[in-house]
Amino acid sequence: MDNLAHALTGAALGQAGLKRLTGLGMPALIVSANLPDVDAVAMFMEQGLALRRGWTHGPIALVVLPALLAAVLMAFDRWHMRRRKRPEERPQVRFKPLLLLCYIGAVSHILLDLLNTYGVRILMPFSDRWFYGDVLFIIDPWIWLSLGLGFWFTRRRTRMDRPDIARPAIVALICATLYVGVMYIGGRAAENLTAREMIASGFGEPDQVLASPVSADPFRREILAKTGEGYRFGDFRWIPWPRLDIEPEVVPTNMSDPAIARAAAQDKRFAAFLYWSRYPFATIEESECGTRVTINDGRYTRRPDSGPFTSTVLLDDGKATTAECLADQ
Repeated sequence: MDNLAHALTGAALGQAGLKRLTGLGMPALIVSANLPDVDAVAMFMEQGLALRRGWTHGPIALVVLPALLAAVLMAFDRWHMRRRKRPEERPQVRFKPLLLLCYIGAVSHILLDLLNTYGVRILMPFSDRWFYGDVLFIIDPWIWLSLGLGFWFTRRRTRMDRPDIARPAIVALICATLYVGVMYIGGRAAENLTAREMIASGFGEPDQVLASPVSADPFRREILAKTGEGYRFGDFRWIPWPRLDIEPEVVPTNMSDPAIARAAAQDKRFAAFLYWSRYPFATIEESECGTRVTINDGRYTRRPDSGPFTSTVLLDDGKATTAECLADQ
């Protein structure tokens, strides 16, 4: 999920009562809820996709990173004390509860990342298998709204010295959890109904069906049906009644073409994309400059040559000798 959702989750957990376990409890929850995303710097590297959501989301990192954060926060509090700048209203900082909160925040991050189609490798470095929940879009405003309101109303009750100040945050966390559960059931139901409708419509039984969540609309899913010929794309909507619209043409994947392996051997970014991709498909074009291979992932686009993760390689086959071709490489 996005970092705002992670931060709001940490904040809601704190307002639900966990922050009272120790001083600096709220910063511990919010920072640790975002901590595994330190690997975001990898996106600026050549093999960024292959490095993202791996080591820092695995079991070793989940043991080490929260402990490091707790030690840093403890040192920060002692530094404040030495310089006599420690706020008087800050409760005593106790290491064991602080460490516990850092672990809770870090685990909440992994649980949220498991909800979308991007995937996370929760067993790295022991296994590089990707896990996908296919439940929520990576940016979900309903999660923001629920947790944000819970946080705000709890703060408001605190300022007004109302009883049961943690209740709004607890209700928000329960509502968010129920929402996730309903979205999971809806997604799996959409996939089953799509498979049955494709068989009934004469398209044949799909090998796999992915009902991807979309931003802001919990009643719609983007459909990708994998068949032996390629991918079929469509839309599934729950309201005003369940209905499926499937595009008639099949988009070939071209993944068995030898040019794919050549492109991966020639370009590290392309190889990293193949490692990360779940539903890869490609276009292969011949020109006077050589063979151009463009790859993408069906989770995020219906055309291999467009979308946010497109990777293109001009194969080094000896044709790209002109200045124009060299500039295009």
